[in-house]
Amino acid sequence: MRRNKTMGDNPWMKSRWFEAYGAPAPIRLRMDNLCRFAPAIGALLLAACSGSPPPGPPAAAPVSVANVVRKSMPELFNGVGTVEAINSVAVKSLIDGQLLESRVKDGDAVTPGQLLFKIDPRPAQAALAQAQAALAKDVAARDLAHAQVERFAPVAAKGFISADQMQQYLTAQSAASASVKVDQANVAAARLTLGYAEIRAPFAGRAGRILVQPGNLVKANDTNPLLVINQVAPIYVGFAVPGTYVDRVRAAQAQGALTAQVQAEGMKTPQSGIVAFVDNAVDATTNTVKLRASFDNGGEALWPGQFVNVTLTLGTEANALVVPDAAIKAGPNGSYVFVVKPDKHAEQRSVTVVRSVAGESVIAQGIAAGESVIVDG
Repeated sequence: MRRNKTMGDNPWMKSRWFEAYGAPAPIRLRMDNLCRFAPAIGALLLAACSGSPPPGPPAAAPVSVANVVRKSMPELFNGVGTVEAINSVAVKSLIDGQLLESRVKDGDAVTPGQLLFKIDPRPAQAALAQAQAALAKDVAARDLAHAQVERFAPVAAKGFISADQMQQYLTAQSAASASVKVDQANVAAARLTLGYAEIRAPFAGRAGRILVQPGNLVKANDTNPLLVINQVAPIYVGFAVPGTYVDRVRAAQAQGALTAQVQAEGMKTPQSGIVAFVDNAVDATTNTVKLRASFDNGGEALWPGQFVNVTLTLGTEANALVVPDAAIKAGPNGSYVFVVKPDKHAEQRSVTVVRSVAGESVIAQGIAAGESVIVDG
């Protein structure tokens, strides 16, 4: 076979080529560029080999929607209140003396008239005995004066004694009678003072901490009480509503009893009560009106000084525009919802939320009944 001579076969021709054009530049492949485009190249090769089209956009995530409806909704006011004892008394001694006994313990439940403390009664007993002795003495003097008047009255009528002397007998009788009345009052006061040696509960309630222990001297109406008793059943809850609610509160009262519910932190079941007091003026400083509701509190679930959440029922709003709370979103410009349009696209709309009741929000404006809103997704 005849072989054609090429430049590669002829050294003379190769040298002449190099002299004319120079040596050919070597071809270099950078590994970093090759690594950078390797995944794309691989994908193209795989698609070319398999014949499948490239993947499309991801499918839309499923969402849950709810209809905007009109229905009757309770008109409520939500606030914070403070539990207050209906009656609270600082128990103090009314006499000076030594505290002998304490018949109550810290935190005990007490009943009306229950004996709480005993103070040394001996000084009061001595004062009573002295008053009784003075009474007996003056009763005897009164009886003597009365007897003298009865004896000399007939004699004076016949002129056997002077009128002046008879007047002296009558004056002595009146003075003796007055002295007896004073002594009777002193005996009553001494007996009352002796009764103060026993301190009793004025009403049913719950005792606080015992502040004075037996053996100490106590003074009448001392600054520091022996203990404090709070009446806890029934009990009050005090709270305030804005001044703009005055008309609604009064209108609700005109329809019947105004009800309120309270619930403290950790309380499983709210307590229901009746508004017993509405203040007669709006506080100009806070622009609020003070209210007070009464609760039976049979189980003593409410405690004086406790903070509670208050829900005041002012009536019912008919035909209110309502959506689930889950549909309401919060943004920098306020509340909004996503409305599902007929073409299945979502549209963001600002809404005005009036209040939320039991997982549903009452809307003033922004959406219409019959529309659908996204609640999840």
